Amino acid sequence: MAKLYFHYSTMNAGKSTLLLQASYNYRERGMHTLLLTAALDDRTGPGVIASRIGISEPALGFAPDTDLFALIRDEAAGAACIFVDEAQFLTPAQVWQLARAADDLGRPVMCYGLRVDFRGELFPGSAALLALADDLREIRTICHCGRKATMVVRQDAHGRALRQGAQVQIGGNETYVSLCRRHWRAAMEEN
Repeated sequence: MAKLYFHYSTMNAGKSTLLLQASYNYRERGMHTLLLTAALDDRTGPGVIASRIGISEPALGFAPDTDLFALIRDEAAGAACIFVDEAQFLTPAQVWQLARAADDLGRPVMCYGLRVDFRGELFPGSAALLALADDLREIRTICHCGRKATMVVRQDAHGRALRQGAQVQIGGNETYVSLCRRHWRAAMEEN
């Protein structure tokens, strides 16, 4: 039985690298994969999944109004697995569509994304994945203290943690720092 998976972490934990590696493993064994990514994240060009370590692959971009079940049904003939990068940008309806693709089309769907934003709030897509995924897998990274990082802060030009702002900011990796909950709380309380 195919499953819906959610691989989640904070910023800069290697989610895209792991996605690309897993897709490569399928292709190395002669199996086709379908790669999807959020169309709004076009830092490396439209429809590209790119890792900070320099590897990338073309992907189909999805927008909030994309019917992912129909896209997978129509585009993934013969695909052994579906990979979704930037899964935090999925809508709850799209998460249901991915679950349906796993259930009705028999395709495993591997989603990779952030769990929470810089304010410590769930992204809508992540909340739906936490509720619906058959398998949850945390990708670990560490805080500067050596503890597991589960939170992220967005910093201003002076290195102070921001408490407000749009939930989505594409790019600006240098403005984000992954922290353990204790150090996230301390950073948020300083301002």
